[in-house]
Amino acid sequence: MELTHFNEQGRARMVDVSEKVQTYRVARAAATVCMAKTTMDKIKEGSIGKGDVLAVAQVAGIMAAKKNSELIPMCHPLLLTKVDISFEIEETALHIRSEVRCHGETGVEMEALTAVSVAALTVYDMCKAVQRDMRIDGIHLLYKEGGKSGVYEAEE
Repeated sequence: MELTHFNEQGRARMVDVSEKVQTYRVARAAATVCMAKTTMDKIKEGSIGKGDVLAVAQVAGIMAAKKNSELIPMCHPLLLTKVDISFEIEETALHIRSEVRCHGETGVEMEALTAVSVAALTVYDMCKAVQRDMRIDGIHLLYKEGGKSGVYEAEE
């Protein structure tokens, strides 16, 4: 994860990664959208008025990872080599997972977290006409590897 530092004037700046060696980087993140069974049934049936919720959320998550540096001010733009969004459906919960990869000077944790966040927000947006009290929970980093800090794996 990149750290924000302050320059002489006390203003934030991007971390200088120009001297860092490019390495293989991967990060995985998760989020959950909690909803009523009737809402989940409509998602599974494809009867949400705005269209195929999972397909749209998947594309939104991929796009968000690619645009991460435009959303999070101190993140570097990265040439991503893989972005994958997957879903696990339970009766009242939609679990969203992302995996992001690149060869670069800095990690892809923020891209993975942004991907699941925007995918979850897209699910909410597409289903809010059916249910306004859905809840987005548990946005967190599952795994990261690459760079000098090595491997991180969240405890289950």
